[in-house]
Amino acid sequence: MNPVMDPAKLKTLLATCFALLAFAGNSVFCRLALGDEAIDAASFTAIRLLSGILVLVIILLLAKFIQKKQSSAELSDSEAKGSWLAGFLLFLYAVTFSYAYISLDTGIGALILFGAVQITMILISILSGNRLHYLEWTGVVIAFSGFVYLVLPSLSTPSMTGFILMTISGVAWGLYTVKGRGCTDPISDTAYNFMRTLPFIVILLVVTIQNANLSQAGAILAVMSGAIASGIGYAVWYFAIRGLSVTQAAAVQLLVPIIAAIGGVLFASEVVSQRLVIASFMVLGGIMLLVLGRAYLNRTSD
Repeated sequence: MNPVMDPAKLKTLLATCFALLAFAGNSVFCRLALGDEAIDAASFTAIRLLSGILVLVIILLLAKFIQKKQSSAELSDSEAKGSWLAGFLLFLYAVTFSYAYISLDTGIGALILFGAVQITMILISILSGNRLHYLEWTGVVIAFSGFVYLVLPSLSTPSMTGFILMTISGVAWGLYTVKGRGCTDPISDTAYNFMRTLPFIVILLVVTIQNANLSQAGAILAVMSGAIASGIGYAVWYFAIRGLSVTQAAAVQLLVPIIAAIGGVLFASEVVSQRLVIASFMVLGGIMLLVLGRAYLNRTSD
């Protein structure tokens, strides 16, 4: 048995780790910027998306150049170019994400976001006619119970406004993810979807310009969130999922709230409450049971 890891698997592992850190980084960057009032939510959203557009366009152009050079042929006119619905969902995710982090700690926000993403995708699966087995229903009940426990009256309860906004953000990202599952060119689709957020960015800035609050530190954090954690992070994630099964891709994302919570402690001086720890185990454990439950049942029924 060869103790050296297969190069392809190693690349997938490294790409997955980077992508998860990038996803968690979005929460940390946003919380640092908005929690310290270094920038307003609208400006953060606009700079984040514009930075993501710039990076993704550069990546797309480089990919086209390499592809054309390798094939010595013209690119097809039928390249993927995303959709306006996906662009709107991307913008809705980003703007509600920013406004939610005005009042949420890093770990709580990431838990609500990724919990809502998974639950949205599960509900879509159910509405599409896929029936859940008993293990999966058990996971759903545990996960929902974790959310209920998280928002019970307590000193550590997140603000209801922040909770609702982050839930909307998670639903939007879940719908965006489902819509993009069948795309043939993820990088191209993502770049064009980002570009389609431009009209929504203009409307947002026109509506909020009078309340703009911009500092150099806030702008830098927004650029890092958009260029590195979003633009490069999403591109690397699309590379990673080519080497992961659907179950693996869903399961590893459950690490993001934990990484984000650690980031909040290290960089934002936040305190992880007992309620957050218990709720995290319930939500993430429930979703993990749901994700792995079907794989287990399918394997035992074969």
